[in-house]
Amino acid sequence: MNNSNRADAVNRIAVRNGYIPMPGTPVSMNDFASDVFTTDVMRQYLPGSVIDALEKTINFGRPLDPALAGDIALAMKNWAMERGATHFTHWFQPLNGGTAEKHDAFLELDANGKALMEFSGKNLIGGETDASSFPSGGLRCTFEARGYTAWDPTSPAFIKRHSNGATLCIPTAFCSFTGEALDKKTPLLRSIQALNRSTTRLMKNFNHPEKRVMVTLGAEQEYFLIDKLFYLQRPDLMQTGRTLFGAPPPKHQQMEDHYFGSIKPRILAFMTEVERELWKLGIPAKTRHNEAAPAQFEIAPRFEELNLAVDHNMLIMEVLRVVADRHNLVCLMHEKPFFGVNGSGKHCNWSVDYGDLSLLKPGSDPHRNAIFLTALCAVIRAVDLHSDLLRAVTASAGNDHRLGANEAPPAIISIFLGDQLTEVIEQIENGSVTGAKSRPGALKIGADMLPPLPRDATDRNRTSPFAFTGNKFEFRAPGSGQSCSAVNMVLNTIVAESFDFISEKLEHISGEDFNSELQKILQQIIRQHKRIIFNGDNYSKEWVQEAARRGLPNLRSTIEAISPLLNPDNQALMEKYGVLSKSEIDSRHEIILEEYYRKLRIEAGIALEIARSMITPAAVDEFRRLCNTLAQANASQRKYGIDALDSVSERLGLSLDELNIASDELQRSICGEHTEILSALERLRRAVDALEYQVDDSRWPLPKYREMLFIY
Repeated sequence: MNNSNRADAVNRIAVRNGYIPMPGTPVSMNDFASDVFTTDVMRQYLPGSVIDALEKTINFGRPLDPALAGDIALAMKNWAMERGATHFTHWFQPLNGGTAEKHDAFLELDANGKALMEFSGKNLIGGETDASSFPSGGLRCTFEARGYTAWDPTSPAFIKRHSNGATLCIPTAFCSFTGEALDKKTPLLRSIQALNRSTTRLMKNFNHPEKRVMVTLGAEQEYFLIDKLFYLQRPDLMQTGRTLFGAPPPKHQQMEDHYFGSIKPRILAFMTEVERELWKLGIPAKTRHNEAAPAQFEIAPRFEELNLAVDHNMLIMEVLRVVADRHNLVCLMHEKPFFGVNGSGKHCNWSVDYGDLSLLKPGSDPHRNAIFLTALCAVIRAVDLHSDLLRAVTASAGNDHRLGANEAPPAIISIFLGDQLTEVIEQIENGSVTGAKSRPGALKIGADMLPPLPRDATDRNRTSPFAFTGNKFEFRAPGSGQSCSAVNMVLNTIVAESFDFISEKLEHISGEDFNSELQKILQQIIRQHKRIIFNGDNYSKEWVQEAARRGLPNLRSTIEAISPLLNPDNQALMEKYGVLSKSEIDSRHEIILEEYYRKLRIEAGIALEIARSMITPAAVDEFRRLCNTLAQANASQRKYGIDALDSVSERLGLSLDELNIASDELQRSICGEHTEILSALERLRRAVDALEYQVDDSRWPLPKYREMLFIY
């Protein structure tokens, strides 16, 4: 058995890398949003009255007069056709974690059979699609197929291009015939509305007139790139997105030479084309760099309004995959595609603005700092009370392999504030001089200035799952392949509840007592919820013990992590704010659970197939070859090398036995509990990885880590 596929792949990649074609057109600022139906574009096609009404819907959530839909649809169609579009689609985000689209031509026929290009207000506002084949978690029976899409005017329409044309994409929500949300966008929009109401209510207590509330997000996207030739030889990668086998090479990331290193020409060509595609879609891609692991990279856009940022992140993931394919690469967004090296996350940088005031940014006067400290304490309270919900919406089979490893935060949710801000919090709590380093005395809300807090006042803590980073919180637990919707939906809702908790107390306070009573409220919040603040090493064993002492939940696996979704108090919170009904929450729990078991059994099935049809034949052939060599040596009565051959063949024989036993164990476990499958998968992995070091390299059937991670 002579496996030449790997050697052939390496040679072909080496030749391919000798010539890197430069992108046909350089990235230009003139390209930015050129394929987006922006407000500026609308002004060229629509009267001012329609624009004014649409802007009120976009900026303040005001209802849009359905009578205007026809004008908007006509303008949108004319613009799209001028840019080459022949079809339109309602672009939505079902509960399978991806995006969905059904293309319809603008084509219509008149009574004489003449072709017309039409797109009505009805086509724009809503559509009907088959809902039976999307996950519903019991909300819909298979025979109940009807589902509806509804236009989201707060996220602009855009054009997706392909080699032979273009399609107008209209961001929409997706719901069932009975009105339940079957998507990730609808609950997110509901949560944004809830936080808008609660923020406006809170700011009214500070005598601020009503202004636009804008929740913002900056999503950092990590991913891996490997050559397509290697990918096509790895059935585990093709079926599951991760390598189920593979011994880490002697050198991987421990030399710390990849992070922020010089970007290879082939990868830079890929990144440049990605940016060009994203800029056309109005996605402000800002940062690109090598990440910590070999073959790992990151892209990060500038901050945007939350709903738009979530839509843009879904598009970023799609563009990364599509452009990678053009460059004969494959983009991997599994949370842990390679055992023993860093996994990939999606860092969600979240903040709230009220008009031109950032609630999470220290100000230049006591009044603004009172607002900042109130918002900060509200977030502390929210995360402490509902860390289980934040953990639940980051749970997945892939993220189980990443969370708690040495490149990702642990499953224990905590908040990092940094020493200086923690000291401020302690001063508020104590209400007296406590030996503060940055202030001569205790801080009084509404009377004193905060100590100077420049944007980078705190050191970064890469081990914290939820870190304050100057004017925002960075939530680092979500996995690379996950949608940003669910985590931000929960964050919006729990912060809205904390804002309302504070407002209920402030609304009964007279003007003269406002600052002193506010200080008492914040003192109470800090004393009750400071356990969630931790500025140390989240990777340490000591923190696990300390977190248990503090009573913080440590939900390590998906099965544990999603159980809080069924907690009556959590369900009541979501229902109170109109974000998710009980049936909708139950459906999400069911979908995550089903997806977890399906992925686990798919992994078990493909691992068993690879072990028996690829690894076992290679190992048996190697064993036969060794035995023949040993027999020939004995027959010729040679004195040298016999002991070595005996030892090598014995080790290989024992490894073959372990491979067979582990394969049988996995076969039996597939219909058992998830813990049995996980244990059997781990045992089979150890057996296969041990054989990788024993079988002749030229006969090993799978591309190795040293090739996939370093040859691209």
